Amino acid sequence: MALLLGALTHLLFAAGVLAMMIAMFHGMSQTFGQVPSPGSWAVNALLIIQFPLVHSLLLTPRGTRWLARMVPGPHGRTLTTTTYALIAAVQLLLLFTLWTPSGIVWWQSEGVAFWMLCGAYALAWLMLTKASFDAGVEVQSGALGWMSMLAATKPRFPDMPTLGLFRVIRQPIYVAFALTLWTVPVWTPDQLMLAVSFTAYCLLAPKLKERRFLKRYGERFRRYQSAVPYALPTPGSFIWRRGRD
Repeated sequence: MALLLGALTHLLFAAGVLAMMIAMFHGMSQTFGQVPSPGSWAVNALLIIQFPLVHSLLLTPRGTRWLARMVPGPHGRTLTTTTYALIAAVQLLLLFTLWTPSGIVWWQSEGVAFWMLCGAYALAWLMLTKASFDAGVEVQSGALGWMSMLAATKPRFPDMPTLGLFRVIRQPIYVAFALTLWTVPVWTPDQLMLAVSFTAYCLLAPKLKERRFLKRYGERFRRYQSAVPYALPTPGSFIWRRGRD
C-alpha cells in the first residue's frame, strides 16, 4: 500500500509540475479548457483561488486533522505529507490543464530574447528544485509519509531549514516559484493574471508559515528571522552559519 500510494503521488506530482512548466512556457495559451467567454474568466479565477486556499488551509491544525482522516485505518496520520502532496498534485493538474485560454497573445519573444528568457526560466526552476532539497525534499514531495509507513516508523520531519539558499533568504521556495511566473517567453492576459495572483500568494503565504515555525522553534527561529531577510537578499544575509543555529 505504501509503495502504491507513493508511486501514485509522485507520478501525479510530476505530471502536475510538467503541466505547469509547459503551460506557463506558452503563457497559458495552449491549455485544454473550453469554457466560453465571459464565463471562462470566472472559471479561471476559481482555478487560481483553489490552489492557495486549499494549500494553506490543509497546513492549519484543523487541516492536518482532515488530512489524517482522509486515509482510512491506522496510517492516516503517518501519511499526512503524502496525502498533502497528492492533493497539491491534483490541484496543479486541474489548474494547468483546465485553464481556458483567452486567445490573446500580447508578446512572444524571438531570437536572443527568447533564448535569454528560456535560460532565466530554467534557472528559476533549478532554484525552486534546489530550495526544495534544502527544505527537505522528502517533505516537499510527500515521500516522508509513505516511506515512514513502509518502514513502520513515525515520520521524522527535517530540522528547521537554515542552510543552502535558506542562508540567503528565509523563503527561497516562494521566491523561486514567483520567478518562474515572470520569466516566461510568451505574455498573455492569462499569464499576467496568474503571475500577479500567485506572486501575491508567494509574498503573503510565508507569513503563516513563519508563525508556525515561531511556535515550533521559538527563540531559535526568532534569531534566524532577525539575521536573514524575508525575500530579497542583502550582503548581511550571507552571515548565517551552522554555528549560529
